[in-house]
Amino acid sequence: MTINGSVGQSFGAFNLNGMNLTLYGVANDYVGKGMNGGEITILPPTSVKYDPSENTIIGNTCLYGATGGMLFALGKAGERFAVRNSKATAVIEGAGDHCCEYMTGGVVVVLGKVGRNVAAGMTGGLAYFLDEDGNFPELVNPEIVKIQRIVTLAGETQLKNLIALHCDGTGSAKAKMILDNWQEFLPKFWQLVPPSEADSPQAYVGEKQLSKV
Repeated sequence: MTINGSVGQSFGAFNLNGMNLTLYGVANDYVGKGMNGGEITILPPTSVKYDPSENTIIGNTCLYGATGGMLFALGKAGERFAVRNSKATAVIEGAGDHCCEYMTGGVVVVLGKVGRNVAAGMTGGLAYFLDEDGNFPELVNPEIVKIQRIVTLAGETQLKNLIALHCDGTGSAKAKMILDNWQEFLPKFWQLVPPSEADSPQAYVGEKQLSKV
């Protein structure tokens, strides 16, 4: 289903498998709240002249309590993105404060700047953040999560595949630039790893060695 315009709160709430929503416009808070499956893609109107990666396109508390599905947003999210997310996968191009707060599962990729207090209370799932300014560690709440670079082939593959899906689904110029210059951008990503994911193939170093995807 394709929709044009500005939508209010809870766009795609409780989305189910087989339901794919595409919005050309902007969305308010709670996008994908409690979603269980399917896919939500949000893009700016085709007529815009600004850089989508530098502008907010969805509101606060998106993916609250989501238990599945995928979200791709060609722009930034507001505060508390993916709060209490337990299984959804998402790629966005920036976020406000408290990103991944109380997250218990799923995977989040952020291709731009974020606010303070990232991963407060995050006990599960994995998150990847592009750090172009070199200050991302200062924004992370270190109480639970470990912050590390991409240290395994499985982690690199997961990250690259999700960025490729985002690029294909949204036409993101930033995602394309990252993919086209992968070896330059890969060292700029951080991975947030809560204790529950410490032994996962994407995060555990062990005898694994990072190699080119």
